[in-house]
Amino acid sequence: MQVEVHGTVAAGFEKVREVFTDNWQGIEVGACLSVCLEGEKIIDLWGGSQDQAGTKKWQEDTLVNVYSTTKGLASIAIARLADQGLLDYEAPIVDYWPEFGAEGKSKLTVGQVLSHLGGVCGISEKLEVADLYDWAKMTRLLAAQKPLWTLGTEAGYHAVTWGYLPGELFLRITGKTMGSYFHDEIAAPINAECYIGLPESELNRCATLIGPNRARLQPEPTDIPPVVPPLYAITMLNPSIRPYKDASSDPWRKAEIAAANGQANARGIASVYGIMANGGRMNGIDFISPEGIARGTKLEKEDGVDLVTGGPMRRARGFMLGIDGSYGPNEKAFGHAGAGGSLGFADAEKRLSFGYAMNQMQSDPDATPRSRLLVDALYACL
Repeated sequence: MQVEVHGTVAAGFEKVREVFTDNWQGIEVGACLSVCLEGEKIIDLWGGSQDQAGTKKWQEDTLVNVYSTTKGLASIAIARLADQGLLDYEAPIVDYWPEFGAEGKSKLTVGQVLSHLGGVCGISEKLEVADLYDWAKMTRLLAAQKPLWTLGTEAGYHAVTWGYLPGELFLRITGKTMGSYFHDEIAAPINAECYIGLPESELNRCATLIGPNRARLQPEPTDIPPVVPPLYAITMLNPSIRPYKDASSDPWRKAEIAAANGQANARGIASVYGIMANGGRMNGIDFISPEGIARGTKLEKEDGVDLVTGGPMRRARGFMLGIDGSYGPNEKAFGHAGAGGSLGFADAEKRLSFGYAMNQMQSDPDATPRSRLLVDALYACL
């Protein structure tokens, strides 16, 4: 598929543009890519269309749902809150949210809960998508939820429920929603186009998501059934969130579910991570101290297999740490990917920040992610 790619690439990084363009020979429909080095934008690209039919071109300011890439953006806001002395990662979460201590959860620290060690990756009660927009109901259910495994050292990915955990802490500590804090304290001061809770005025800028089953190219069928961990269903399918009908709807876009419904473009993602890649300072503003960054990215869990995904992990306090080159060769790099392929991360040693977002979700779980192709090309140019 031929597509016109727009934007700029600094000298020496032309290979990244080539790889970005080549992604349309696969399943890409609409996408954007941005990279900052030492706080300066060196790559800023976009192309394709906002919809599957190709009737609406992807624009410089197009936004798209980035699923769990939102977790990393939210974790930057958490790190700032902690650096302001308003939150302690080492404190029991019940110090801020007493009701959460029900069913044996009273000893869990804030850092453990943010690192998916809290045992509440799902809700035992049957949920509908509409329930996700009822903040009081979701936080009440999570506080009362019995852990889904024996608490200790095991971790299980909190795909959607994670968003309500720091979100409730922000409400109780600051009186503001996490989305409001993120906008006022992080995104707005640097004009980063990232939202946790999209304003009504910005809805018309959003691309629609295209599910994996709608991709132009589909993987070859196999007779080998996938191995599904026991906790997968309660985590990922209660409720089942459909990419187009649910995650591209106005109620989803306007909600503030910091685990999964951020609306952003690559430029905004790279800009926000630029704060963390440059010692906490961006555009002449001091957001967070280097010590605050170190506390927020402290490793909490790396051994064992995730009880939900069945894969390996290196988890910090809301961030994923680099593993198998996913954020380049530096394993101290940190960030988060989103379902379908979006990605944001910071590599503080290189003072580099990266953002990639798209609307066509990955169709073949065994194929190399498009973001990984771009990351590999980027580091080959450094």
